[in-house]
Amino acid sequence: MPDKRKSNFDVGKSLPNMLADANQKPELKPRPLPEQKPPVSWKRRIVYALLALLIIFVASVGWLSYKFQANCAKVFKDCTIFSLFDNTPLRGESRGRVNILLVGNSVDDPGHSGAKLTDSLMLISLNPKAHTGYMLSIPRDLHVNIPGIGPGKINAVYEFDGIDALKQVVSQDLGVPIDYYALISYNAFRDTVNAVGGITVNIKSSDPRGIYDPSLDYTSLTCCALAKYPNGPVKLNGKQALNLARARGDAYGSYGINADFGRTEDQRMMLSALKDKASSFGTLINPLKLGSLLDAVGKNVQTDFRGNNIHRLASIVKSTPDSQLKSVGLNDINGKSYLASYGGDLIPAVGLDDFSQIQAYVAQLNQN
Repeated sequence: MPDKRKSNFDVGKSLPNMLADANQKPELKPRPLPEQKPPVSWKRRIVYALLALLIIFVASVGWLSYKFQANCAKVFKDCTIFSLFDNTPLRGESRGRVNILLVGNSVDDPGHSGAKLTDSLMLISLNPKAHTGYMLSIPRDLHVNIPGIGPGKINAVYEFDGIDALKQVVSQDLGVPIDYYALISYNAFRDTVNAVGGITVNIKSSDPRGIYDPSLDYTSLTCCALAKYPNGPVKLNGKQALNLARARGDAYGSYGINADFGRTEDQRMMLSALKDKASSFGTLINPLKLGSLLDAVGKNVQTDFRGNNIHRLASIVKSTPDSQLKSVGLNDINGKSYLASYGGDLIPAVGLDDFSQIQAYVAQLNQN
């Protein structure tokens, strides 16, 4: 038989050892630090930055290509993205001048009386070799013979007989061929100026207060300022540019605008400012501005320029500095007017239907 006393003794003897083991603190081992990734080298950061820029560039080019294709097809015939790389010479280059008839109306303004009347008419003539040119305003009240209709104002030719008849009248009376035309709604001023972030013009009024042209709302009989600016540099947003393009100073209380002549001067001034802003480095590298500019053109312009003319036209315009682009009107040529009043219309100063003096002046302009 086993000795119970011995077994009990052995059990009791082992208890202290167990208690000692229980009270003994476990040995703490240091926790291993998380593995640290090596810092990104400056070379890798440059690569990441370049990849990000490349992605942005590709996305911008794709978006602009879409914008260009969508709007180009609205304005120009046979237009594709490849048109940007075509340098086909324009009509008129072989004789040394490209003549463009710029026409503006208000068909985009619902309810506007006489919306189809072309109240803005301008001949833009460019010399691609000499990098010179001129903008000649044609007064809307000029008395002409409308084909198939008879005597009337030049601003009614388009409404009666279309753009080809208008090109024929201008070519015949000014003595120059018209190579292209661009029919532009008045809202083009608003949309294109907004697209490039505004333009700055220099108001030069004979009135020390500047210019002011009120507009009367005949529904509410309230008067608001259509255009009111001091002399000197003024920055215009799209709405302000549109108002100034329409201002004639013929409302009661207006000052500083010489009727329709003053309006055409302001339009030439804004076109020149818009040309500079649209072709500036800040606009050309800004995808948002370029996209908005393409949208503005797509909505507001009709022309007989074709897609393969775009690149060449842009090159000629950009290479013609403002200092070499004259801004002229028939009412003030070296301090003399080549126009006279005739029953509410304007006729050549030398006589009814006698455009010889005006033609001689245009021929002189074409020598530069």
